[in-house]
Formats: sequence, C-alpha cells, structure tokens
Amino acid sequence: MTTLAQVVNALETLYPLRYAEDWDAPGLIVGDLAQPVTHIAFAVDPTSAVIDAAIEHGADLLITHHPLLFRAVHTVSGLGARGDIVRRLYQSGCALWVGHTNADAAYRGVGQAAADMFGLIDQHPLVPLHDAEAETAGQEVGLGRIGRLKQPMTFETFARHVADVLPPTELGVQACGPLDQIVETVAVLPGSGDSLFDEVRASGADVYVTSDLRHHPATDAIEQARYEAGLRAQGIHVGHGDERIRPLLINTPHSAIESLWFHYAIDDVPNAVEQATGQRPQVEWLHMNTDPWTLRL
Repeated sequence: MTTLAQVVNALETLYPLRYAEDWDAPGLIVGDLAQPVTHIAFAVDPTSAVIDAAIEHGADLLITHHPLLFRAVHTVSGLGARGDIVRRLYQSGCALWVGHTNADAAYRGVGQAAADMFGLIDQHPLVPLHDAEAETAGQEVGLGRIGRLKQPMTFETFARHVADVLPPTELGVQACGPLDQIVETVAVLPGSGDSLFDEVRASGADVYVTSDLRHHPATDAIEQARYEAGLRAQGIHVGHGDERIRPLLINTPHSAIESLWFHYAIDDVPNAVEQATGQRPQVEWLHMNTDPWTLRL
C-alpha cells in the first residue's frame, strides 16, 4: 500500500519546497498521511467544481498548481467556500497537495513545460536558482525560461502559435507590438509576470510571454522598448541588439499557460511514486477550464 506520506515525499523530491518564494506556502494542505493513495487527479485550480470532479472520480489525492489558502485564513468553517472545500475533501478521503512557486522553478516544472510546449530550444532559467542537488544532476532550475525558436518568425505568427498551444478560454491571448517584426528569442514566465520586466529587458529577449499584464506596467514596458529602439536607430547603444522593439508582449490566460505543466507531471509523478514504492498510482488530468471569465464582448 502506498501512503500519502510516501507520495508527498516523492512530490517534494520532484518539486522541492525550498524552491518556493518566501511569501508562498505550497505542499500538503489537506490529508491524512497514513491514508492509501491509488488514484491521483491533477488540475490547475482547487475550485469547487474541480473538487466535485476529483471526489466523483474517486481520487485519493488532488494535485493543483494554485493554492486553496493563498492568503492568511483564520477559519475553515462552513461559513466560507474554502472551509467547505476542506470539509468535503476530508469527508471524501481526498487529500490536496499544491505545487505552486516550487513547481514554477523546478526541473520539468511549470516554466520549463510552457517553454517546451512553445518550441523553445537552448533554454535557461530567466531567474536562476542555485541549488546544489539540481546542479549535481545537471539540471537548471529557477523562475521562468528564456530560449530561442528553431526558426525566426513574425511576432504575429508566434502569438498565434502560443494561442494554438494553450487550451481555449473566453479571455483569449493578447499581443502588444508590431505584428510583422521578426522574433527569435523568447522569455516565458507562466503566471503573473509584470514584476520581472527588468529581468526580461536585461535578457535581451525579443518577446515576453506571461499573464495578468496590467495596463500601466504593460504600457510603460512597451513605451520604454520603443524609446530604446529609437535611440539604437540613432546609433546610441542602449539595451540589446538592433533597432527592433524588444521585448514585445504576449498576455495569456493565467490558468491556461500554467496548465501546460501537467503534460510533464502526469508522467513524472507516477514514475517517481513507482520508483519510491514499487507501486504505480492511477492518474488523470481534469481538463476543466477554470479561467474565471465566461463572456468577452
């Protein structure tokens, strides 16, 4: 019998909690460490509908990317949605484990999965995290990824490729910048990424793919990019490279881009559990659109 404790150990070998940002609290949120685990479900968000599906499908463990308790919570009573989710998980015997920023930074984690799905090669972390165990294993870990496309293409072609790779949502994908500009190097940060504009600019990436871009930070970033391109056109060296505007911006639905992680986790997790315990759990990916928007006009 494989216990929840054994599965958690395997998960936190793949996605070490030490990789998590200081403000984050991933890991085991709900569950009895002694309970058996034979069926694992994956989903981006622990919404009520996702919990219903996991319980209905007989999952012993639900693995999500986003936390159930993202900010400080003082009660888990039936007066709130989160408390009700905790109750239902315990009553049904379904545990909840969250891989958030620790999974973002991990090898074959959220950032690398997205970059791979978009076709980037020669990749490295955008913000490297120096970890002795990973380096010994020849793995590069850290937030985001930067790499290059196998063949340069127009910005519009690449933006449409990104949209084709992502699961469909009502929100869709937005692109900012000249659509006919040729692009080759790409920085990717699944999730909210406007805090890393400085790192992306320093990387020299032609395009930045992220989520939740707000009006003012995005406007400031593209205006600075246009200004620097204009200076380079006058022979004044600022930033990187030629006269092109960089980085151009692609804004993706938050949960959609992060769901690309499960292309790897759906195999990596049962492989790790089987290696540790000799038993392979059943796994399933709950392909549910948890993007909050239901209509775009």
